[in-house]
Amino acid sequence: MALSPETFTTRKRRPGASFNTSKLSDLNLIFSLLQLTDQICSLDLNSSANFLFNRASCSAIRKTQLLGVVFEDLIRSSTVNPDSVVLPHSLFLCLEEMYIVLHKIKTLIEDFSNGSRFNLLMQIEIVADTFHRLTGELSTLLDVFPIQELTLNDDVRDLVLLVRKQCSESRPVIGTEQINLRLEVVSVLDRIKNEIVPDQAHLSSIFEKLEIRDASSCRAEIENLEEEIQNRSEEQSKADLVALIGLVRFAKCVLFGASTPSTRSVSLRRSQSSEFAVPADYRCPISLELMQDPVVVATGQTYDRVSIQLWMDSGHNTCPKTGQTLSHTDLIPNRVLRNMIAMWCREQKIPFEVETVTGKLNGGVTNKAALEATRMTVSFLVNKLKGIDNAPLSVEDTNGAVYELRVLAKTDSDSRACIAEAGAIPLLVRFLDVGMENPSLQVNAVTTILNLSILEANKTRIMETDGALNAVAEVLLSGVTWEAKANAAATVFSLSGVPAHRKKLGRKTRVISGLVNLARGGPEGARRDALAAILNLAADRETVARLVEGGAVSMAAEVMAAMPEEGVTILEAVVKRGGLVAVAAAYAGIKQLGAVLREGSERARESAAATLVTMCRKGGSEIVAELAAVPGVERIIWELMAVGSVRGRRKAATLLRILRRWAAGLDGGESEGMSTTTMVTASTTTLAP
Repeated sequence: MALSPETFTTRKRRPGASFNTSKLSDLNLIFSLLQLTDQICSLDLNSSANFLFNRASCSAIRKTQLLGVVFEDLIRSSTVNPDSVVLPHSLFLCLEEMYIVLHKIKTLIEDFSNGSRFNLLMQIEIVADTFHRLTGELSTLLDVFPIQELTLNDDVRDLVLLVRKQCSESRPVIGTEQINLRLEVVSVLDRIKNEIVPDQAHLSSIFEKLEIRDASSCRAEIENLEEEIQNRSEEQSKADLVALIGLVRFAKCVLFGASTPSTRSVSLRRSQSSEFAVPADYRCPISLELMQDPVVVATGQTYDRVSIQLWMDSGHNTCPKTGQTLSHTDLIPNRVLRNMIAMWCREQKIPFEVETVTGKLNGGVTNKAALEATRMTVSFLVNKLKGIDNAPLSVEDTNGAVYELRVLAKTDSDSRACIAEAGAIPLLVRFLDVGMENPSLQVNAVTTILNLSILEANKTRIMETDGALNAVAEVLLSGVTWEAKANAAATVFSLSGVPAHRKKLGRKTRVISGLVNLARGGPEGARRDALAAILNLAADRETVARLVEGGAVSMAAEVMAAMPEEGVTILEAVVKRGGLVAVAAAYAGIKQLGAVLREGSERARESAAATLVTMCRKGGSEIVAELAAVPGVERIIWELMAVGSVRGRRKAATLLRILRRWAAGLDGGESEGMSTTTMVTASTTTLAP
């Protein structure tokens, strides 16, 4: 793996408002400079940054401190004798430029002090050159500093000359130890690329020198590297950063053990939706949760990448929000919105997770080092769970290993393939029935299976794993937490994207019961997951009969008040494929459908009209009579014909024609009709599972 310092360019930062000095004048500018020097001198450098840039950073801070004394003297002389001291215009021109240079120095120190340590190490020469260039700019400004025109005491005058001399004699300095450390990291990445597992003692030495000494500091390093990736546009630069993430993730598991995040960070993440009012534009239209990686689809709508990818991987080729067919399946990152979400999260002090690409970058160019690092990490974790090293695992260690697999399975297709190929799925299934003893382990196990199921090949692996479906159904029915139940429902949704799997899932009575119960009584996010899974299952005609028997129709009518689009869409799918039994079961929901027809969104009104047309055609005059009893129904239909979607207007016209034929004493809508007694009998018929 050929790495060069040029690969790791310094991060791109948006200039702050403090760069604008046009509104500063006279003493205000000098006061601002003094404040800026105080901020630079008070910067808290972490020890690893000191190790990498001790001489350069300390030299810059020392020069800034001396300049602060000069600014103090200028303020003192101007305030003590304001009438007798006239500061020349050339001074302020010089100070304005000096303000910009000092601000750049402050930004540079903050960047390498708070950013990724590995990234800093890999671009050590560039940062050293940047320090040298800024020092040169400072030297040029001090050369034109009008020292002869100012009333400065001798000591301050000597300080100016001293700083000028130091700046002019400055040279970029990089220690041999730092260069050697960088070469060691490059060597480790090359060995990983060649499928050679790094020596644990060697890894430990590298991480010790960079002051990365525990799992939490590894997580922080990964987050910083992920942030760096977001600030890069060059693919090679991103690829090398991704390789570093793979190295840190592997070292975290091997050196410090697999572990879950702190309880505080988990609680913060879980409470973000309840304690903070997340702006509607920042929520994914599918999951209704804060978007982590917003992307734009062919219709121009924005979704969270994980949600829309799962939607498309499940066999859908339409936009969930508009219903339009997608002309292509490319997902274009919405970087502007993502940056806005990140800024909002920082303001609210909410952890903002970023999904990273582990093995591939934009279009499928495989990063060999990152992919091999992922394989090594997965192998280490799976072998640990299998007990190959004969070391008994505590519940905490087991949960930590499963959590690490969960994080890896969230990243990309290569990671999901690696985990499944390593034999992790049967192990994860074992942990689905530990809810009462360890709710966190159950959540992590079912979420890992959900993430793995996004890969098409893994869907079949999960379906063919002994006990997997029964275990997922058990979590659906009796999972200890709502999160576990919701992710079990999302797993069913993902697996049911394959028609053959849909049939198999539909034959599981416990799967249907679990989904219906969750849709009825869970929190909003969990209910949406269950409803999405039910809608997928309703695409199979054989499964629809079991959905009707399991109470899906009455459930859909119940949820229409809170979630009209989801409820009416399920009702439309079930009535369309379910025959007279489904129509009879939906009979009690006609008034709710009328309410949606009157007050729902465009999409909900369209589905409601389509459902009513199907029911009237299949159910006959009794259904039409019940619809005609809805107050103002004809006016509502006329409104839909005027302002609805193309399909909505067409269905509304059909519905109006059916009502008028019924009012004229003709048939009830192109059917032989059925009596109310027949409907009641049909609705109570028990179907064979």
